[in-house]
Amino acid sequence: MKKHIIEQSVIFFSVTKWVLLSSFVGVTIGFIIAFFLNTIHQAEVSRDFLPFDYYYLLPFALMLSVYLVRKFAPNAKGHGTEKVIEAVHKRDGKIEVAVIPIKLLATLITLFAGGSAGKEGPGAQIGAGSASFLSDLFKFSKKDRKKLVICGISAGFASVFGTPISGAIFGVEVLIVGIIMYDVLLPSFISGFAAYTTAKMLGVNYTYFNLHFSQAIPIDLTLVFQVIIAGLFFGIVSDFLITAFKKSEYYIKRIDINIYTKAFLGGLILVILSFFVGDRYFGLGLDTISDVLYSDPSIAEDVPWYAFIMKTIFTSITLSAGGSGGVITPIFYIGATSGHFLGGLFGDNLALFAALGFTSVLAGAANAPIAATIMAVELFGVEIAHYAAISAVISFLITGHRSIFFSQILKMKKSDMLSIEFGKDFDNNDIDLSSKSKEKIVKMRRRLKNIIRHTKED
Repeated sequence: MKKHIIEQSVIFFSVTKWVLLSSFVGVTIGFIIAFFLNTIHQAEVSRDFLPFDYYYLLPFALMLSVYLVRKFAPNAKGHGTEKVIEAVHKRDGKIEVAVIPIKLLATLITLFAGGSAGKEGPGAQIGAGSASFLSDLFKFSKKDRKKLVICGISAGFASVFGTPISGAIFGVEVLIVGIIMYDVLLPSFISGFAAYTTAKMLGVNYTYFNLHFSQAIPIDLTLVFQVIIAGLFFGIVSDFLITAFKKSEYYIKRIDINIYTKAFLGGLILVILSFFVGDRYFGLGLDTISDVLYSDPSIAEDVPWYAFIMKTIFTSITLSAGGSGGVITPIFYIGATSGHFLGGLFGDNLALFAALGFTSVLAGAANAPIAATIMAVELFGVEIAHYAAISAVISFLITGHRSIFFSQILKMKKSDMLSIEFGKDFDNNDIDLSSKSKEKIVKMRRRLKNIIRHTKED
């Protein structure tokens, strides 16, 4: 009885501690993210005062972004969430406080000038950086700092997209593939909800898509079969964008010219490319996402089938050339437009497949199928849940052992036929066939040779 009382007392103290800490962190991050989002909105509105198309500024904006990051906060480089994952795994969540203002400013400049990037990566990095700063300020232990930084990821994600549940799950799911960190689940939920509520109170408006799938789409075997095919397709799309991002960064880094010249040329290439494919691939692309999700025939027909390919190219060049921003919003664009294309091939249900692509490509590219499924429910309604779950999990598996976040740690393998070293990140993991699979293949080859030999003898 005494041990039971001690146990319950300690747990009560721990729960109370993390409720208070995560609430404080969430509210703080909510204030910062609200300022960040409102500033981005005002910057987009102010484009109308320019006497020319805003994206003509992109080459100069990328140069300025590179300068700010290199000069004041090198760890603010890239698309935000990746750097936070790296900090959690390699530095116990330690993030320089300079990252917060520099990431905010560099992202604002990139998005204002039309850089194809998102706002959630900077949101996660700003949130995690704020949590790290508060941990150092109050001299928390490394373990507590790490927990609070994970809360910062959840709070940043939840307050950027207005999805507190999937935001919390994303923060604990995205770090280690195959493991959900249950010890951080409560503070992640609380910080995510606190940040979302604070941002909403400060005037941030969120977009939800009330599509009412159950009113128009019955549950039948044909549709389930189409959703399975969609999951396979979205897994291929996820793999394509991961490869494009990685190759783009690799080859642009290898170009032996001044880094500012490289940034200028990257922006210039995108401006020139827009003369041939249009300007819908600049910036966040939220208008295009809305068009394909609502599938108004008079609007959605204007979205070309190759939109997801072009958005991948624009985003990979923007970020590889030095732009600052996230990758999740572009992933939503790529997923929604690829789903719209696939839905057109099936002949109907364009909005459904655009919505499935929206979340399934996230599941594959970020290895976060649970967060993606919950996000589908938060954004599109509970009617889509069963379809979203099937598509997201298949996409997650088909993408393979790859990720848009290279610092994710592997703690599972997506096939028993593979050999993987658990505990390593994606960049340092040699994935190969297991010894048993190799033996089976050798035996199959021998049998095939014997069959061919006997056939020739006959």
